[in-house]
Amino acid sequence: MSPRLATFLVFLLNGGVFGTWAARVPALAEQIGAEVGSLGLALLGASAGLAFTAPLAARVCALHGSRGVLIGSSVLSPLLLPVLALSQSPLQFGLTLVALGASIASMDVSMNMAAVVVVRDLRRPLMPQFHAGFSVGGLIGSLGSAAAAQAHWTPMRHFLLAALVGVLVVAVIAKKIPGGVGERHREEATERSSVLKSPVLWLLACVALCSAIAEGAAADWSALFMVRERGMSDAAGAYTYAAFSVAMALARWFGEPVQRRLGPHRLLAAGGATAATGLALAVLVPVPAAGYLGFGLAGLGLAYSFPVVMDLASETGKRADGSGGERELGLVTTVAYTGFLAGPPIVGGLAHVSSLVLSIGFVALVTVLIIPATWLARRATRRPASV
Repeated sequence: MSPRLATFLVFLLNGGVFGTWAARVPALAEQIGAEVGSLGLALLGASAGLAFTAPLAARVCALHGSRGVLIGSSVLSPLLLPVLALSQSPLQFGLTLVALGASIASMDVSMNMAAVVVVRDLRRPLMPQFHAGFSVGGLIGSLGSAAAAQAHWTPMRHFLLAALVGVLVVAVIAKKIPGGVGERHREEATERSSVLKSPVLWLLACVALCSAIAEGAAADWSALFMVRERGMSDAAGAYTYAAFSVAMALARWFGEPVQRRLGPHRLLAAGGATAATGLALAVLVPVPAAGYLGFGLAGLGLAYSFPVVMDLASETGKRADGSGGERELGLVTTVAYTGFLAGPPIVGGLAHVSSLVLSIGFVALVTVLIIPATWLARRATRRPASV
């Protein structure tokens, strides 16, 4: 068991937890008697927990190291699954999702710091491959949920087994999980404010925001787009997001040689152009095949945005001793979660007053912004070196 493999398994576990509970939402909704409106409000609990906890987790990682945060949140996240299965009302469900979202946010920030440690130690651009682990974990979790539902398992029975597997995985890999050691003293307020005043960091956060809006739109609206705008059946429409997810996972898995060849900034810009082209293709060509191809291209292009931005953001906070980057990761992660939170409702609102064609077209325009934001971040990064 190497630190690289242990870190990959943490990403896999995080994706597995997410895929497990998200895929059982229909059964949980029936259990708590939730209508569409109340269920939607309850589901916001997870996003709220994610957005509010990410910067706090980053501060704890900066002061005390990321390893303890990662191990603790990796144990807590699967253990909260059976608690979620205890919900008997939309309010209980939503409050438990706040806790689960907070735990997953802590896991997200700390596991990205662990990945940064491995990347720095090995001097290899492995961040996309780690994020491929999250994608694969989500696929495994959703397939496990489908099997549990087909076997007529209750959410409690299913989640207890998932929690047991998750805790066992952490027990096996805990000793090899890497992480920063934390600072020996409390940071001054001036250093903290410098994070908020960094133009490079905000430009990278803009890339993450645009990517999150596009990814959230694909997750929540791609199937419905194919059903309502392209006349596909519900089953055929579901394959749209599958094409998006598979393309993203494959691109991330083989991301290292691509990043070595293009470099991080060119990779981000090319990915933004590819994703925008794919979404435009899905919107402008009223043929089902174009929709599948378009959302597949979107998954291919967006695959690198979040992992590469995490890599670049951590470098802006790197210290002379090779540590640092926790607060920077926390800021970018918080902004990205804002995109995941706000993106789908924005698309839904635009679709309500116009159509899904126009709303997905709007997302394509948002995705185009990745290109200028990336080049501006590249220029801002190089500017201090030339002074």
